[in-house]
Amino acid sequence: MPSLLRLEPLSLPGCPLRSPLQSGLGAMRGGNGTAVTEFVLLGFSGYRSLRGPLFWGVLLVYLVTLLGNSLIILLTLADAALHSPMYFFLRHFSGLEMLYTTTVVPRMLADLLSSCPTIPRASCFTQMSFFSLFGIAECGLLTAMAYDRYAAICRPLHYSTLMSPGACVCLLGASYLMGIITSTTYCTLICTLPFHGANTIHHFLCDILPVLSLASASTFWGEVANLAVTIAFILTPFSLIMVSYACILVTILGVATSQGRRKVFSTCSSHLLVVTLFFGTGIIAYMRLGTGSSQARDQILALFYAVVTPMFNPFVYTLRNEEVTGAMRRLVKKYLWRP
Repeated sequence: MPSLLRLEPLSLPGCPLRSPLQSGLGAMRGGNGTAVTEFVLLGFSGYRSLRGPLFWGVLLVYLVTLLGNSLIILLTLADAALHSPMYFFLRHFSGLEMLYTTTVVPRMLADLLSSCPTIPRASCFTQMSFFSLFGIAECGLLTAMAYDRYAAICRPLHYSTLMSPGACVCLLGASYLMGIITSTTYCTLICTLPFHGANTIHHFLCDILPVLSLASASTFWGEVANLAVTIAFILTPFSLIMVSYACILVTILGVATSQGRRKVFSTCSSHLLVVTLFFGTGIIAYMRLGTGSSQARDQILALFYAVVTPMFNPFVYTLRNEEVTGAMRRLVKKYLWRP
């Protein structure tokens, strides 16, 4: 097994690889290096023995992600029992999961089959922008889902007012708006930085920090901005979600019967598991100042939160949620099985 994971000598014939060292210190300090028109996404190019299995594995995960999240969207639209605020948010979250992973996986699959995985500069910045947009929108939507559970369990008498259709649409719109404004502003700032000489990204996607590390000018403020965005849109929503669940836990402990506690907890456990998977990897990946971290670790984390985690959403919400499984049975009986 260790031999499979060994980094092999990198050989990409005809690929215009230019690392920072090859480009010279002058280019890195804003000198007259060659302006970058395309980047090379090295990704897993150094693991030739794993590229075939990784291609089929990622393809399978991607197809399961699309099918599973599409099923959740179908169920929440078709079954009247799932026309509540919680499933309104879940439907949009499933749609975001598909968009989020689609910004990465098709390009990654093509690069795994390519002998020279290059990406035009404009396409790289576009991928980075949409990846940030959908990621931040998911953070906002997960926070809205936690607020919905808080309102339903801790303030049941005011639930219909707090989570009215208008309030749900406002929370959804705010999540998208945060993603659009933040990703557009931050990625525009990165686009304006000079990129000369070095064009090799040690990653399988155009993520913010790997691209920022190639800029010819000082990246200090870019790294500070990345830390600020992480605190504002990853750490803060995660903290709000944890506070919501602390209040929910106190309420659950006040329920008289163990059966009542199990029923209340079952409505929250699925969401809490998704929150842990999504925010846990995001905080580890982005909550740092500087770009000198392990490239292998960054890629494994990105593979998990951008490719694998979106696949878990359908399983978590179908296998652990009686309302969704009930809706699935009713849909099967109605359209596929008639005695």
